[in-house]
Amino acid sequence: DSMEMHFGDRFHVNLIHELWLRKRIEKFIKRHTRPGERSVDAESERGADRELLATTERDLVMSHYHTDAVSDYYLEHELDRPRPSIKHLYDDPEAKPFIKNYLDLTVRQVLLNQLEEQIQSRYRFELERIRSSERYFNRSVSLLAALHMINSNRDTVNMVVDECLQAMPYEKNDLIDYVKYGVRASKSMFDTRVAGAQLTRIRSHLQPGLVPLGIELELSNVGAAAVEPQRSIQKVHDPIYDGFIYFYDFHLDVLSWKLGGYIDDHTGSTDQGQRRGFLELAPGRLNIAGELSRPATGDPWLLNQLINEIVNFFDVHPHSLHLSLQLRKNQLGRQRILPLGFVKCLLALGGGPERRSTGRLWVSRMGYDEIKQYEYGEELVFARTSKRRWYLGGDDIANKPPAQATTHVQQYKFIRLEKKTNYEPLIMCLKGLQLSYNPADYLTAEQLKNNPNLQEQYEHLKKWAAEPTEISQQTIKRFVTTVHEGMMNEGHRRPAHTLHYIDWVLSEIENRLRTFNKQLRRLI
Repeated sequence: DSMEMHFGDRFHVNLIHELWLRKRIEKFIKRHTRPGERSVDAESERGADRELLATTERDLVMSHYHTDAVSDYYLEHELDRPRPSIKHLYDDPEAKPFIKNYLDLTVRQVLLNQLEEQIQSRYRFELERIRSSERYFNRSVSLLAALHMINSNRDTVNMVVDECLQAMPYEKNDLIDYVKYGVRASKSMFDTRVAGAQLTRIRSHLQPGLVPLGIELELSNVGAAAVEPQRSIQKVHDPIYDGFIYFYDFHLDVLSWKLGGYIDDHTGSTDQGQRRGFLELAPGRLNIAGELSRPATGDPWLLNQLINEIVNFFDVHPHSLHLSLQLRKNQLGRQRILPLGFVKCLLALGGGPERRSTGRLWVSRMGYDEIKQYEYGEELVFARTSKRRWYLGGDDIANKPPAQATTHVQQYKFIRLEKKTNYEPLIMCLKGLQLSYNPADYLTAEQLKNNPNLQEQYEHLKKWAAEPTEISQQTIKRFVTTVHEGMMNEGHRRPAHTLHYIDWVLSEIENRLRTFNKQLRRLI
């Protein structure tokens, strides 16, 4: 009754369907993995098989909502797959130096998955109450709690992983054995009181808003040289993962699905063959192409926490951050190109201002040509509008996705990703700007080709990013006022956040821009 009161009768139906389907998947694995055995080792192996079938289980559960029941034949067909193996890499001289590093990452990822799964299982009701809409990715909060538990116990986790790699030389084992070890180790690591305290901490800090938000994080040990043409130009080498070329061999796309993990080589390719690129993480992404995804959250505080915990979890250098904000229907077709002064403010806030070897400050995301593209002529990939779907299956009447299932997002791609950085003010800043000014793509090849004024602005912006000058107080004031106007009208002509929170955000934005100017004055 309590669940129905909070979530309505559909929740009751969906929950029963999901639990029933998951129970059938569990029975399938029991029949196929060491059938009849009741030992702890057999249970761990079944848990490991389930980990390696995680994306299949996810897709079955998603397609099951609002549709006819999944037949036994279809279930068997989808789940009956050969176990992935990494033994083909053992005699590969190019792969050998990296195998232990990938196994280290594999075990850590399994530990994270298992902790998150236990939080989901034990606190399902509390998690559904925290999630304000079914449109949002339903694992964002449990993921954040599990990431924080892992990151705050790094010494213990390191000890578990080191013991695994010492006790289990890869020549005598296969991928299933390392996944099984992670499943078994997670049981002793999970503490109900700690998990409950994490959820209480998260709940007490939430700042829910009305604009759905998403993220993509790019990590690379060689920076922009993770992809061509910079890889050939710089001729640098990733000594730990070799550009993540063996990511799919270790089934890490499946093991990291909750984080939306995949390898992006900036070619647009979605095949899962061996290729080097960025490790990209996008919680809520439900397929590699990214057109099927759910927003991570509507909460700027939660999103910032996720960003920082993900960066801390992976022992890979952070590179760039893409922030996505869902557009409202009345914004489509009415978007305006940002004024040059506003673009400078955003680059000063998030474009990676840093000192060069000369001692001068520059905007590194533009300075290193990281957001420049030449596919259809030169363009600046600062912000782009794209389409997303968050729904699989049809409704009860017309057997087609509901109208709100397809959405448009504005994705801001200019942001430098760094450790120990508070992105909360920037997230709120972009939200306020989007609600009040409604920015368009900036700058496409077509825009530059057809608008001489934009060409001139672009040339000016390149020079400014290489040798920035102060942003005028008038521009800063206009920028902050525009952001404030958007924040005050998020909830249909009223603010969605408290006035105290909005004041803190605006003060932080203004202080950061003034600090940018102060740094420039100091270097003159």
